[in-house]
Amino acid sequence: MRQQRPTYFLIVLVFAQFATTTLWLSGNAVSTQIESELGIKLGGWLTSAVQMGFILGTLFNAIFALPERVLSSRLFLFSAVFGALANISVALFALNVSVVLVSRLFTGLFLAGIYPIGMKIASDWYGKDLGRAMGYLVGALVLGKSFPYLLKGISFELPWKEFLFWISLVSLFGGILLWSLLPDKPLPAQRNHFSIKALSAIFKLPELRAAAFGYFGHMWELYTFWAFLPVIWKIYAHFHPEYVINIPLATFATIVVGFLGCWGGGVLSLKFGSGKIALIQLSISGICCLCLPFIIDTSLSVFSLLMFIWGITVVGDSPQFSTLVSRFALPERRGSIITLVTSIGFAITIISIQLMDFLLAKFPENLTVFWVLSLGSLVGLWASAKRIHQQ
Repeated sequence: MRQQRPTYFLIVLVFAQFATTTLWLSGNAVSTQIESELGIKLGGWLTSAVQMGFILGTLFNAIFALPERVLSSRLFLFSAVFGALANISVALFALNVSVVLVSRLFTGLFLAGIYPIGMKIASDWYGKDLGRAMGYLVGALVLGKSFPYLLKGISFELPWKEFLFWISLVSLFGGILLWSLLPDKPLPAQRNHFSIKALSAIFKLPELRAAAFGYFGHMWELYTFWAFLPVIWKIYAHFHPEYVINIPLATFATIVVGFLGCWGGGVLSLKFGSGKIALIQLSISGICCLCLPFIIDTSLSVFSLLMFIWGITVVGDSPQFSTLVSRFALPERRGSIITLVTSIGFAITIISIQLMDFLLAKFPENLTVFWVLSLGSLVGLWASAKRIHQQ
């Protein structure tokens, strides 16, 4: 008899995903305080360390087939507990650059048991409306990543150690909630082991290649945009002293509106298809990127409008590209293909983040350097438009 999912299933899953992914950018939210104590600028390395940990974690989980050996709720809880410990560990040792970066690395490592496992849980329980469910789930990721900036924006005086403690507590609660309330699908009798041969399928199968390269272009832009959002808002504030801008709250608002792109894209994908929705959002985010330097002299309302449109579309294509990769992957290699596409995508973010860090050091307060992010949209559209627009 088919196991029925509870009526509250998606609510719990979305909340748990939100709560646990608050770990992702928590270090960025308090970077100014940490850098002040260290006496050194960490720049994009805070985000890059998390990304590298996430890459290592996803590969480890795939190679040892942990999602097919361990019940999803248990793996999610384990990752939430140790991710929370990794996040707060920086406050437990003498502060230095190595401790900070290792803490962020291990936070990313355990996030690999949260974000992908949340998607696996959704794919286990949802069929035809997976695109909609993925929209909600990636939307929860957006909420989780923006939440530290909200907390920071409304509590300027909160010490960074106490701030990280509360974020870790939120993550822990999310893991416990999912483990205690959501049922598990039985583990597969035949495990889909990781295979490096899946890498060739990414480049040989036309539809899969198109979806993967669209995802890669999207990833080139997304995390660098999120990581340097405070810089964009600081540059605008510098040129407009007449406005009093709360940088953490402005960053939070620009990230959190991405939920609308994920949710709305998921709903629209049921009517128009995931491919068309992904390509439209990828195009709009690229246009916003190119417009950025030309609106530095505009009013706060105009500048905010462009930033919010960019924030909506820069992540709104993510669940639809993920849906397409899952749909086009070979059934017998699906786990390996999804893992490799995800890992390559996050590896690309490290290159993009470090390049932006270098360019901003050479050309501070020059918003034209962000044009480099539009390369992601251009390459993604060129590689994927012909193959996935009808999907």
